[in-house]
Amino acid sequence: MADTIKILAIGDVVSESGCEALRKKLPRIKKENEIDVCVVNGENSALGNGMTPISCEHLFTSGADVITGGNHSFKRREVYDLLDNSLSVLRPANYNDSCPGTGVCTVDKGAYSVTVINMLGTVFCEPLKNPFDCIDEILEGTDSNTKIIIVDFHAEATAEKKAFAYYVDGRVSAVFGTHTHVQTADEQILDGGTGYITDAGMTGPCFSVIGVKPSLAIQKMRTNMPVRFENAEGECRVQGVIFEIEKSSGKTVSVKRINI
Repeated sequence: MADTIKILAIGDVVSESGCEALRKKLPRIKKENEIDVCVVNGENSALGNGMTPISCEHLFTSGADVITGGNHSFKRREVYDLLDNSLSVLRPANYNDSCPGTGVCTVDKGAYSVTVINMLGTVFCEPLKNPFDCIDEILEGTDSNTKIIIVDFHAEATAEKKAFAYYVDGRVSAVFGTHTHVQTADEQILDGGTGYITDAGMTGPCFSVIGVKPSLAIQKMRTNMPVRFENAEGECRVQGVIFEIEKSSGKTVSVKRINI
């Protein structure tokens, strides 16, 4: 039996084209890299943005084990029941407890388990519960036998993501950032054994402005007038990161970006 497991974290899947790209490419990525657990950020997986039961089902049947969310988690009301009833579709844990869904789940693989936590940053984002305080509460309530813990930190500010990672270093196995749709080249293992990347990237159209048709993004930037965004089409890429984690300690031993 292997002493380590491999967890694949996929960056924000954008609209129908991103969903289709994931379906075409994820099975091969998982097979070639011997992936054990796959976490996919799906908060933009519906047409436009947000997520729906249909888009979530697409991600699951494409190979996701857990779907994480972000600031668009509640945009589509039709997903509220799924958030309440699914153990594997998350929204950020630092939303109010009265909101639909939960921000923590555990994938039980028999010989080991993986706890996934979804968190939303508050710098340049919504004024939610402080994510540093929230993660303390979650980790204090986690079984001491839980070794492998992964955090999707959905945030705007790179400094907030990095500070958060240092704050939980040695207490979680890995932190991967989402939200900016631009993959960063700073993957590393911190001193306490926590794997980290500021942003896992985007699964969606290559020739776009973070998934949006360039002409519409330019119009918005030039005029500052309201513009109805549409997702770009054409060739897509799948981006993410693979964390190899030691089962016994829960520490990351290698981090590898993917960009396909």
